[in-house]
Amino acid sequence: MKIISLHYPLTAGELEDAEPTTIAIGHFDGVHRGHQNVILTAVESARDSGAKAAVMTFHPHPKEVLGHSAGQYVSALTPLADKLECFERLGVDIVFVVQFDLAFAAVSPSMFVHDILRPLQVGRVVVGFDFAFGAKGAGNASVMRELCEPQAIEVSVIEPFLLDGEKVSSTRIRAMLAEGKPQVAAELIGAPYAVRGTVVQGEGRGRTIGYPTANVQPSASYVVPKIGVYAIRAEVDGQLYDAVLNIGVKPTFHEHLPEPVFEAHLFDFHESLYGKTVTLRLIAFLRAERKFESIDALIAQIKADAEEARSILISN
Repeated sequence: MKIISLHYPLTAGELEDAEPTTIAIGHFDGVHRGHQNVILTAVESARDSGAKAAVMTFHPHPKEVLGHSAGQYVSALTPLADKLECFERLGVDIVFVVQFDLAFAAVSPSMFVHDILRPLQVGRVVVGFDFAFGAKGAGNASVMRELCEPQAIEVSVIEPFLLDGEKVSSTRIRAMLAEGKPQVAAELIGAPYAVRGTVVQGEGRGRTIGYPTANVQPSASYVVPKIGVYAIRAEVDGQLYDAVLNIGVKPTFHEHLPEPVFEAHLFDFHESLYGKTVTLRLIAFLRAERKFESIDALIAQIKADAEEARSILISN
């Protein structure tokens, strides 16, 4: 898969390798089942026409640049690196990563089509039903169709993907994670919600009480699920291990931590993890984090959590 970074206005160098494409356009945070439907439609259409299958996405998120107070994106379901991996698994040939800055934010819908899509030799555009583009979101799917028709660019608009009668959306996934419902989030995404990071030196306390943990420093600003304990699968060097994960501020030992930490205890794993990349895949929420009155009480609860996690993971 080829990854091409674009900046507005496009330069001759950015266009020198342009070739006919069918392109899915969107931010695609979460790359959930609705997004997958849009992208796979583009991939299948490209295969039928002999064009390259492409995705155009934007980085950073527009809300980070424009500073909208409502729902500022300080976190992502799928940071860019994870998103690119998802696109590749879906069969995408080319990803255009458009730098979203103030210059691009001022591009009108007409300029978007004339200055970006046409020079990139886009033959067909695939977007979701709620797609918005152009300065202040002035364009929608209907506007895209109107502007593209004179340029002989076809436009396909994909209807919402429904699950249990409700639209699958990134907002809904975020809500499920905040409520401690990773199973529902997984249904919406099509896979367990995952956080990737590097194992760093922690306080070493877990080893002294018989439950060594990997302190995972997320590689990007991920959405943090509900604070608490989870049954998970941890991926290390391409292998999956059943594990229990605590996301929290460790109230038994600290009055206050500035942000939650991710500590995973991998079952039947005895190698050093320091410096390794680990992907934490959330399977089930076990309980909320709480403060214990003694170390013995904490150890007893950790043992119970581990047993419950093992039981859940056997059937998942």
